[in-house]
Amino acid sequence: MDQRTTLTQHIKAPADSVWAVVSDIPGSAATLSGVESIQLLTEGPYAVGTRWKETRAMLGRSETVEMWVSQCEAPSNGRGGSTTVKARQGGADYTSRFTLAGRDGGTDLTLTFGASLTAPTRFSRIMLTVFGPLGLRVTRKALAKDLAEIAAKAESL
Repeated sequence: MDQRTTLTQHIKAPADSVWAVVSDIPGSAATLSGVESIQLLTEGPYAVGTRWKETRAMLGRSETVEMWVSQCEAPSNGRGGSTTVKARQGGADYTSRFTLAGRDGGTDLTLTFGASLTAPTRFSRIMLTVFGPLGLRVTRKALAKDLAEIAAKAESL
């Protein structure tokens, strides 16, 4: 059982500036109002294998999730880039894929977010059927806010 949503934000900044914001894990708590704190678990530049713990406020609660970069292609030579971040928590796998594409002198940043249950029980399937649409609406709202905040930061660089 998968839940998936895709949103796109046009940003009036070049792909390199957008990438600088998307890949700035230590600075994401200052950029994204929903992120309370970041704890880096690996050293070095943003790349496949970069790991961190992110504490995020959602529905009035704070949740800490370990996240890692599973795919990374920085923009180069005027071409867009992409990165995939994964997380696993509470019997679910989460995937966030950011894709950058140049358009109209700026960059379209597309975020595809997906969640899938790793070992669904009958109860979890019922709960997903009943509450999944609400959870997806809440998630879309939070992701749209993240994209707008990434845009604001990238446009200020």
